[in-house]
Amino acid sequence: MGSFFRTIFLSFSGPVFLFIGLLVIFYTFQTVNVDLLPVLSLLLLFAPIWIPVSLFYILFPRWMESIQLKHQDKMGRVTLEITLPQDVFKSPQAMEEVLSQTWNKNKPYNIFQTFWDGKHALTYSFEIVSIGGNVKLFANLPIKKAKDVFEAQMYAQYPGIEIKEVPVDYTAEIKNNQDEWQWMSFHFGKVEDDVFPIKTYIDWGLDKNPKEEEKIEPMAPVLEQMANIRSHERFWLQILAVPHGKKDFSTGSLGKAPDWTSRARAKINEIMGRESSKTDLGEPDAQPRLTMGERDLVTHIERNTSKIAYETVIRMIYAAPKGKFRAETMTSLLSTLKATYTVVGRNDLAVRWRTDFDYNIFSDPSGKRAAKYKTKELDFYKLRTYVPFDVRNGNDAPKVMSVEEIATLWHIPGKAIVTPGVGRVEALRRDAPANLPVGDPNNPWT
Repeated sequence: MGSFFRTIFLSFSGPVFLFIGLLVIFYTFQTVNVDLLPVLSLLLLFAPIWIPVSLFYILFPRWMESIQLKHQDKMGRVTLEITLPQDVFKSPQAMEEVLSQTWNKNKPYNIFQTFWDGKHALTYSFEIVSIGGNVKLFANLPIKKAKDVFEAQMYAQYPGIEIKEVPVDYTAEIKNNQDEWQWMSFHFGKVEDDVFPIKTYIDWGLDKNPKEEEKIEPMAPVLEQMANIRSHERFWLQILAVPHGKKDFSTGSLGKAPDWTSRARAKINEIMGRESSKTDLGEPDAQPRLTMGERDLVTHIERNTSKIAYETVIRMIYAAPKGKFRAETMTSLLSTLKATYTVVGRNDLAVRWRTDFDYNIFSDPSGKRAAKYKTKELDFYKLRTYVPFDVRNGNDAPKVMSVEEIATLWHIPGKAIVTPGVGRVEALRRDAPANLPVGDPNNPWT
């Protein structure tokens, strides 16, 4: 009910402020003796055109937000805790398969489903959590569209794994009370164009299934850092992922946005000089010659964008009781993430926004802006939703990631992980639970 009144308020606040602004302009011009009657006459003459158009562009986003929130509530959400099996000999390619099978754009079949039911692609959340050094993996998913197929695929790829619903979400521990807890939130993501992939498990050679003692586990540095925090500290890492696809009017968007394969082709053409009017492509000697690095870059772009993808945001929250907040813990974790997945000359992961300012004395001398951001970020984390804050520069806008990239960041680590804080099931189990939900055999998404 609260979201309904919020939508109504936001819908009508725009026209009201516009009317007030016009009154101020009219009064100002009257004060300096400027005749506005001709301008007002034209405005009134074309009012049947510009008023409906203006109201449509103001109210349409609010309407879509309201009905999509209603659709999300209908789908429900569940938090699943994932306990690692004793033996994992598979590469992250197994998780890539899980993410590919779980991908569901939830595309509306007609205009009615788009603009009345609010049907749209839903958000998945893949999480790594350290509670005082005890590291756990969670997945927060829509119940009706992803839970059953995700569980089935996880048991298929990782025999012996244990998945259970969490009755109380782990985020409930930290109340939104800055007198008791201190925390900072970060938006972490690709720095360059998202068609350039980060360092993935294929770069480590894990697609070739080397011997267990020769494997380099991509998650090892991050898990080690998270396991070494103090008992009173909390570190949450959340990968929010929405199935990626084209956007147009049929999906509830006023503009058109092609999928990233189109942008990848354009970037490859740019690298290869195919768009240059000065290059005669008919003469082999006149064609631009690529360096080994450029060829390698094109190969990585083509492989990455040929896979299923998600629009992705990485959010991190570091929290500790008030007075026990350690900035060095936070800094080391961020540095580890950046160093692990960065490829110089291709792409890297870095902080793109945070609940702090470079120059607090000028940007936020009272500290109220940072406090407001922290309150919102904690709420958004718990709701598994995302709102960009750097609207002007777009620095923290979602970036597209392939299932290969996400699987590198979040997968079931193998036996190479010996960190004490990473728990595994106590007994080896080969079979999936007998009561595993199978859904409608004629519809794999139910």
